[in-house]
Amino acid sequence: MESELIAAVRRFNRTVTQRVGALDDEYMTRGRSLAQARLLWEIGRGGAEVAALRARLGLDSGYLSRLLRILESDGLVTVGPAEPVGGDGRVRAAALTDAGRAEWTELDMRSDEFAWSILEPLTEHRRERLVAAMAEVERLLIASMVIVEPCPPGDPRARACVRAYARDVARRFDAGFDPALSSQVHDEELVPPAGVFLLATLNAEPVGCGAVKLHRDAPAEIKRIWVADTVRGLGIGRRLLSELERYAAERGWTAVRLDTNRNLTEAIAMYRSAGYREIEPYNTEYYAHHWFEKHLAP
Repeated sequence: MESELIAAVRRFNRTVTQRVGALDDEYMTRGRSLAQARLLWEIGRGGAEVAALRARLGLDSGYLSRLLRILESDGLVTVGPAEPVGGDGRVRAAALTDAGRAEWTELDMRSDEFAWSILEPLTEHRRERLVAAMAEVERLLIASMVIVEPCPPGDPRARACVRAYARDVARRFDAGFDPALSSQVHDEELVPPAGVFLLATLNAEPVGCGAVKLHRDAPAEIKRIWVADTVRGLGIGRRLLSELERYAAERGWTAVRLDTNRNLTEAIAMYRSAGYREIEPYNTEYYAHHWFEKHLAP
């Protein structure tokens, strides 16, 4: 079955690359490759930092530099120091020239025409089916691009996720959220061997987090599962939960538990569907209304 799935993905990739012109030397007959056209598009009218372009497009520094040099030599782009941020002149940015903005406008128009060339041969019903299928494929591809890996809880990206978590629950809890009233989670509890903090990133940007504390002589405890609105509904929360469970199980824990607020209905539904059962309170968390536990396979 796995080999059939892999073969299906490869067939899809071949069909798409051919249909969108990824193999053409001159994308949309504009005298440049798809990679160059895409980079021009991503720089956009407002310009972009080179580091952001690299992360957004998933390109290594050398390849991105070569593409930028080509666009520079064509008179479409300039690359230089960005507006100083905190006095750091090392940040570099790319911006479109007047010719680059004209080319961007032409590319935008031709992209619309190309999209219509895909839809035009189909009936209205098939167009709707294709667009719906494309949206679903896009969502699933984005989900597959999310990277989940351990991260020090003191990392700025981890801190940003925890702050986002606090803002999120503050909007949803009945009386807001005051961290001083909640049970404290200290950084040293979320680093091996005491536990772990997992960070989910998409194009190098943090989009989710979760942590597990490995209590001695007690079930492991899951904390701070949060997913950004931009990737909600893609299964990232369930993936974080599963990774935290696996982390605990691989280190010998046979059960995991957590507490949650009654207003986090989506989280409660996820826990129940993942095999958690409600138990009596095991702590005095101020904001908790439900306590759950799950037994882990060795």
